[in-house]
Amino acid sequence: MTISFKVSDKTKEEMIKHFEDLKREKTPAYAIFQADEEDTVVTLYESGKVVFQGVSADVDANFWKETEKILTGSYPEEKEKKKKEEPEDNTDYYFISSIGSDEVGKGDYFGPIVVTASYVNKNDISFLEGLGVKDSKKITDEKIIKIAPEIIKKIPHETIILNNIEFNDMVRKGYNINKINSILHNRAILGLLKKDNYSYDMVVMDQFTPARNYFGYLKDTGDNIFRKITFTTKAEDKCLSVACSSIISRYTFMNEMDKISKEVDKVLPLGASVMVDEAGKDLVNRYGKEILEKYAKINYNNTKKILNN
Repeated sequence: MTISFKVSDKTKEEMIKHFEDLKREKTPAYAIFQADEEDTVVTLYESGKVVFQGVSADVDANFWKETEKILTGSYPEEKEKKKKEEPEDNTDYYFISSIGSDEVGKGDYFGPIVVTASYVNKNDISFLEGLGVKDSKKITDEKIIKIAPEIIKKIPHETIILNNIEFNDMVRKGYNINKINSILHNRAILGLLKKDNYSYDMVVMDQFTPARNYFGYLKDTGDNIFRKITFTTKAEDKCLSVACSSIISRYTFMNEMDKISKEVDKVLPLGASVMVDEAGKDLVNRYGKEILEKYAKINYNNTKKILNN
């Protein structure tokens, strides 16, 4: 049996960590690695294409499809279909005054979800370019630690931190990750707009779910809903206000993870890899399974692995 699909950079990073000790010595051309997972041979290519071959290929492929869903909000096949259907977006998101929002943490088993909405006046573009602002996923954590405080001082923003207890309560109420994400983005934008009468050309959001779904998730929350939003893919690369929000959210998330690590006397790994499972088992052994309620997203697949071993 052979199954193949393309994964995001986030999932590629998780796969590289997961298969670190399972890699074969020889690697096919243009591949990052080839590894053995029980009865399945897994090959990850530089392009993001991953191929599963073997008796249990469907089981392993489904695991990584679910991982892609957790990390990005959609399955690989949904992305391919969407890519074919959507025309190229030539809108100018850069040389404008804008409000943009972005989140960090939904792909991490441990730690909160952090959402930030930022306002960037076009007069601030040169300041941000001087700092080297771009998508926080493409710059190092060391650089984020250096430039985020300067951005926080200069750029108006609203940051919301959803801790794990609150997240797990929302999940028990039947909220999925996209509904939770939609609620947080909406609240961050509204919170920012309450601070001042900003003059902006556009409110931009990275499209983690179709617009109709986004507003559908919000209609029964009882919150006011901000509707004049432009949804676009890869918004962090196109729009400076989204890039600022990405950096502020990442910086805030790292600070929260530092606090959590001190509380449990252990540096908790990011993502949802095997290292995360091992850290979770250690926490449960030391504090009991109730510790996961406070520091982890218990609906993620890691919980089953942690508690079943």
